[in-house]
Amino acid sequence: MHLDSKKILISGGSRGIGLATANILAEKGHQVYITTRNKSLFEKTGNENITVIENALLSTDDFNTLFEEVQKTVGTLDAIINNAGLLINKPFLDTTDEDWLSQITCNLMAPIRIIRTLYPLMNSGSHIVNIGSMGGFQGSSKFPGLSAYSVSKGALSILSECLAGELEKTAVNCLCLGAVQTEMLQQAFPGFNAPVQPDQMGTFIADFCLNGQKYFNGKVLPVSLADPK
Repeated sequence: MHLDSKKILISGGSRGIGLATANILAEKGHQVYITTRNKSLFEKTGNENITVIENALLSTDDFNTLFEEVQKTVGTLDAIINNAGLLINKPFLDTTDEDWLSQITCNLMAPIRIIRTLYPLMNSGSHIVNIGSMGGFQGSSKFPGLSAYSVSKGALSILSECLAGELEKTAVNCLCLGAVQTEMLQQAFPGFNAPVQPDQMGTFIADFCLNGQKYFNGKVLPVSLADPK
């Protein structure tokens, strides 16, 4: 571990954009800790700089366990990337309360609980990066079927602005991503080909995680080749 190595936690880091970001940061010599619901599904990288924390992040006990494990294993953190997400593609009139609760629980409440739980372990000058969506970016085109998803991501954007004015020792920013060719995207939109690959977006997020707090705080930034992708 080199002298400038950072300790970074990524939620939902076992595949897609999260895994790509974890790999890039680890290759740069940083210590990366990824949370996943099922450790057996984690795509092995062989990089000794990546540590897997198996945690569903669904209950109070889960978050208490997360704090204890991070405190014991990591000590303090230099960055958190709230990447874990859920995408339900369903017409608004067909959505159920359960659909909305699922979207809000995963895309909004999980980041809230992660930040609230781990903030005491954050170093001064650290960075929290919330992964939003162009669907939740004000003024962008909105697609049928994504009302619950877009609303949950829009709330995450506002949360980022709020926390930037309240949390003193860390910068908080939100990256609103356009379409990226991930498994989640394919499940929601079979046959759709996104213009950006996970490793490309992972490279951008990794650099922003390490350096974005030097220039931004409380910003909601679109990361998209077009509107909304």
